[in-house]
Amino acid sequence: MERVVLVTGASGGVGLALCQRLLEEDGRIHLCIACRNEQKSEATRDLILASHPSAQVSTVEVDLGNLASVLRAARELRCRKLLHMLTTAEGIMTQTDRLNGDGLQEVFATNLFGHFVLVRQLQALLCGNEKPSRLIWTSSSNARESAFSLSDYQHAKGQESYSSSKYATDLTSVVLNRKFNGQGLYSSVVCPGLVMSNMTYRILPIFLWKLLMPIMWLIRFFAKTYTLTPYNGAEAHVWLFKQKPEYLDSLVKYHSCTSGLGRCYVEPRKMDVDEDTAEKFYQKLLELEEQTLEKYRDLLD
Repeated sequence: MERVVLVTGASGGVGLALCQRLLEEDGRIHLCIACRNEQKSEATRDLILASHPSAQVSTVEVDLGNLASVLRAARELRCRKLLHMLTTAEGIMTQTDRLNGDGLQEVFATNLFGHFVLVRQLQALLCGNEKPSRLIWTSSSNARESAFSLSDYQHAKGQESYSSSKYATDLTSVVLNRKFNGQGLYSSVVCPGLVMSNMTYRILPIFLWKLLMPIMWLIRFFAKTYTLTPYNGAEAHVWLFKQKPEYLDSLVKYHSCTSGLGRCYVEPRKMDVDEDTAEKFYQKLLELEEQTLEKYRDLLD
């Protein structure tokens, strides 16, 4: 059976590096890259094929912060019968939050809910296959229980929307394993470490980054999570890609790490998540899904 991988956030940063590294590991996979618009998708596809000319690379247009876009992409992917998924959900430590066109908090929708709806729409394809299917969520070491509240799970009233959405990601992965491991669907969570990408460079003027970079390379001798490059940040994704998911611990987050001399490795760390909270949050996600998709009945089967 052809091994198919869907990578979201594939146009740059960890997502693009992950695409390159996956093809280096297994040039026979069918890589499907998901980007927000057709131009980015095609440009990314051309870039990947320039270094891997024999690769099977297809594209899908999806804006994970827009539910109509998510549902259209899910319909297209069902037609293609994708069986494996890697989600990267790139983000930075702080994100400006606001309501999107669906009336959802944008950070919550982009980092978690859009992916959740996509997985739900592809559930029939991902479950019950001859070989296990897997989800790999990009979380963060900044995912903190203190930033998350069941009563405000979209984090409309707080100032730590990024941290809240990543903790919500951890909860979602845990409960998906409880519900779907028996059907052959496995979920894992990774942290790429501190990665310098286009999004990171927007935080400070470029000349400041040039001044800071030598210091950051030195800090890496003491802080193993300073992966710095997208290639290094994708280490945990690639490592998980090569594992048998049924043997992994569903309560562990896998961290990309880099030694001071540049050696990449993966460090597993237990997640601080409450499984009862995860179950309650999952029910809230299902309720929100039912409410928000009501106006998109024409895009649902």
